[in-house]
Amino acid sequence: MFNTTKRHLPQLLCIACLGLAGAAQAADWSDTSISYRTGNDYREPFNPQDISKHIFALTHVSGYKYGSNFFNADFLVSDKNDPASLNQSGGAQEAYILYRNTFDLGKITGKAIKLGPVSGVGVTAGFDVNTKNDVGYNSRKRMLVLGPTLMWDVPGHLNTSLLLLNESNAPSGAFAPISGVTGRYTYKTHAMLAADWSIPVGSLVAFEGFANFIAAKGKDEVGRDTGAETNIDMQLMLDVGALAGSAKNTFRVGVEYQYWRNKFGNTSATTGGRGNVAKTPMLRAEYHF
Repeated sequence: MFNTTKRHLPQLLCIACLGLAGAAQAADWSDTSISYRTGNDYREPFNPQDISKHIFALTHVSGYKYGSNFFNADFLVSDKNDPASLNQSGGAQEAYILYRNTFDLGKITGKAIKLGPVSGVGVTAGFDVNTKNDVGYNSRKRMLVLGPTLMWDVPGHLNTSLLLLNESNAPSGAFAPISGVTGRYTYKTHAMLAADWSIPVGSLVAFEGFANFIAAKGKDEVGRDTGAETNIDMQLMLDVGALAGSAKNTFRVGVEYQYWRNKFGNTSATTGGRGNVAKTPMLRAEYHF
């Protein structure tokens, strides 16, 4: 499996940027953006504090002869309520990278697959990888995903997928029981029902987001039961660039809201009700090029 630490992040991001440049050249269409979002009500499991975060992202989506690509790299900077270590007051930092490739079976076979409101059928494969320096857990998540996808006939796009997840982590927190974990731990293979969408609301506004409903993944690294997880993130974005006379979908601003229950599978029973549920409004801005 992967062996990624903080010192490897610049190399990973450089490789990702080069890969995106190559993908954009080979794509039938593509959109790449940088974005910033921020809020004051983020939560982390076992932490009773509301946390402020600044999140910078690089996102790429493209279509090619046999399907589509989605890549996102978030760099998250927490305030002092999510400390980086016992010996400093600065906040934790995290990099989270996600990639999905959806193979369109209609494009591959040359025969369109339409079933009522379903405009296409595909197979999605990809991965998540993260690294975070925080006092309590120091996540090193690695996850592979695979499963079928339905593409719905709506204005904009709506995809739904049923994915199998193979996830592992190698935490190294300062406190028991995480401090006693050694090596990488693999959870029980589990399922996720996922949806992502981008629906136009008039000519200048878009309703976008994703929803993940994730089954429990068995025992965690220290033998606690995990719970089913719900993560819904949605946003309303205004095309202020077009409003000001610039090219359409170049500069957008908006509001975002995330509801995350049993974050990372941590339940109220295991956390004592501390940080397992997040309800986070955010401000968001993004530039597309």
